Amino acid sequence: MKFGVIIFPGSNCDHDTYHVISKVIGQPVQFIWHRDTHLHNCDAVILPGGFSYGDYLRCGALASHSPVMQAVKTFAANGGFVLGICNGFQTLCEAHLLPGTLLRNNNLRFQCQFVNLRVENNQTPYTRDCAPNSILSFPIAHGEGNYFCTPDEYLKLEQNRQIVFRYVDAAGNASESANPNGSLGNIAGIINEQGNVLGLMPHPERACEEILGGNDGLQLFHSLQISIEEYLKALDK
Repeated sequence: MKFGVIIFPGSNCDHDTYHVISKVIGQPVQFIWHRDTHLHNCDAVILPGGFSYGDYLRCGALASHSPVMQAVKTFAANGGFVLGICNGFQTLCEAHLLPGTLLRNNNLRFQCQFVNLRVENNQTPYTRDCAPNSILSFPIAHGEGNYFCTPDEYLKLEQNRQIVFRYVDAAGNASESANPNGSLGNIAGIINEQGNVLGLMPHPERACEEILGGNDGLQLFHSLQISIEEYLKALDK
């Protein structure tokens, strides 16, 4: 098993993600430079948070055209596990690996705080370790996390159970006050139709150790680890 963490110019959560994989869950991981054209035989690829290319165009727009993204698209089309966190989520949308787009927060402010997330679908490779409708606490740190899509895309997300996380209050309600950025339907994370590409705005890698305020993020990384293990066992049969 090997993870890959892509580095774009401006990435600032690449080392956080690397630390969680290598030190907390104890799995092999390597950095992948954005100019690379191959993924070095990784079994899962993570696009970390940050401000790729300084967010000088739309967030993730320039990163989506980096050479490595063609390899990511091929990897995803073949069923490979791809996780995009914050700016990585924005990049996946810009690369059309996920539907919709991320707009400026509706209050026009950069939001940096812990939020509550309700697990809407625990039957994905990334949430299988989570209880149904469980509430997780992850931090956010973004200025453009306002998820938007067309009515047809939203209906499809609902019907296919592609909405994986919603922002909720402490009681588990997807209320307006619990929505930190104005996202349509309180959406915090979605998955593609195949179920192998996940994008989410909150940062699970910043919630994997109690010293940082909580370890709910481990459920996501443990889920992915189990999914990869099962996938590799199936290949050996």
